[in-house]
Amino acid sequence: MARLLFLLPIGVLAVSTASILVKLCDAPALTIAAYRMVLASFLLVPLAAHQRVWRQWNILSLKWGILPGLFLGFHFAFWIGSLKFTSVASSVVLVSTSPLFAGLGGWLFLGERLNLQFTLGIALSVIGSGLISYGDMTASKDAFLGDGMALLGALGASGYFLVGRKLRKDQGLLAYVLPVYATAGAVLVLLSLAFQKPFFGYSANTYALFLLLALIPQLIGHTTFNWALKYLPASLVAITTLGEPIGSSILAYIVLGESLTPLKVLGGLAIFAGILIALSRNVSSAGGERPMSKE
Repeated sequence: MARLLFLLPIGVLAVSTASILVKLCDAPALTIAAYRMVLASFLLVPLAAHQRVWRQWNILSLKWGILPGLFLGFHFAFWIGSLKFTSVASSVVLVSTSPLFAGLGGWLFLGERLNLQFTLGIALSVIGSGLISYGDMTASKDAFLGDGMALLGALGASGYFLVGRKLRKDQGLLAYVLPVYATAGAVLVLLSLAFQKPFFGYSANTYALFLLLALIPQLIGHTTFNWALKYLPASLVAITTLGEPIGSSILAYIVLGESLTPLKVLGGLAIFAGILIALSRNVSSAGGERPMSKE
């Protein structure tokens, strides 16, 4: 339990940097997403070789590992694309609606119950997300397109968490994330080629941003969430990511000059309250579970 309460906020802080780094990149959305996942996969290879993670792989686990990788690839394709059309606050708020889909999917497919306390946490977080979104929405067609892409990104994220929850019960962290990240990278490279997005010719600053995206929000942020999936339901890990709009909105104000209105502050407080309510019971019960393997 103590590790969960310590590491999950670190994961949230790490993923909160992603939207800012994307906004600063002078490259197409699919190219950004492809570099993020391909670099993250390559950076994991030396550690995977040291731990000989292939000993944990079999044909069935690798086959199932493709599915969350597909979900993750499409999540990044739509979400990073949304940042090219709408604001950071609107994008991260809408993509963070994934707990709604993950909670419903967990109930339908994994037999996970939605208790009253968790439902209240979801409700408060969604209200907070709505306040932030309402305060930042514009009426332009570009913003409407971006908002729709962010919602599609939320669907991809919910599938990623749900399948990950199922697979992580029987796999070590590195043995799971490496094929998942590599699959996502391959999907994004193929999409980039299909839509004729260039991979080269960018500034040194943009390539540095690609590397930071792989290191901070991906290897630190997403890997923390994948670690937590062994101990918590997918819907609970997903609701934890609702803290991302708080960090992203603050960073967008500092780095990009995007306004931080009273509605955004109020919405952030509601999201934070919802996370605490949802975690207070579920983390306690999950903390008593014994993991199936040491990590």
